[in-house]
Amino acid sequence: MHILPAIDLQQGRCVRLAQGRADAATEYSDDPLEVARSFARDGARELHVVDLDAAFGRDNSLNSKVLERIVMMLDVPVQTGGGVRSLADAEHRFALGVARVVVGTIAVEAPHEVERMIEKFGARIVVGIDARDGEVMTRGWEQAGKIAALELAQRVERAGVEQIVYTDVSRDGMLSGVNIEQTVRLARESGLRVTASGGIASLDDIIALRSAARDTTVDSVIVGKALYENRFTLPDAIIAASGNDDGHSDENNHGDDA
Repeated sequence: MHILPAIDLQQGRCVRLAQGRADAATEYSDDPLEVARSFARDGARELHVVDLDAAFGRDNSLNSKVLERIVMMLDVPVQTGGGVRSLADAEHRFALGVARVVVGTIAVEAPHEVERMIEKFGARIVVGIDARDGEVMTRGWEQAGKIAALELAQRVERAGVEQIVYTDVSRDGMLSGVNIEQTVRLARESGLRVTASGGIASLDDIIALRSAARDTTVDSVIVGKALYENRFTLPDAIIAASGNDDGHSDENNHGDDA
């Protein structure tokens, strides 16, 4: 299992939201380029960059420039999502040089558009399934999609999607632990590769996910707020996710769930 450090962009700044709420943003840096550099120096195999302004239907021109600079500056592949709601949107992100594009809302509202993306970009299209109490949320997590997470996973698998990012919205940015049970269930019942997201607070959360997901298709986990609040370091997270965590110290695993 590997770690994807998250960079959430809002007006060109690096922020984290609590439970995806636009009015609950905490700014961690006004220099997301340096944040990206630091993650690359610490061994990140891939970055997960979210355009929050696009997700909420706001002007995202500044975020697009930042995303392009991150891609140009680093050799690390970049996966990006947030507000990609048409083939043209996906084409624009790929034109910036990203490795993968995550789509969410259109997988519910316009599945034919996702099929068009898959025809053109194949496995580089990833579907983000963001759920609260098992129900998919759309439009920047502000609207209920009226479909269960598992049903959507099975639908996009039939359309040719190979990878999903599963986020429990109620846990995202809350440092309350990832929803291991639902993440593993989605992997087992859909057959898709799954990236876990939302709630990682400690190295023990990563180790528990890795253990529970053994022999499943859960292959990665997105980590955000815990890194920004120094709950642990990225190198230690990479070790924990890889299974080479014997003897990791409590010194790098401080802080109870918040």
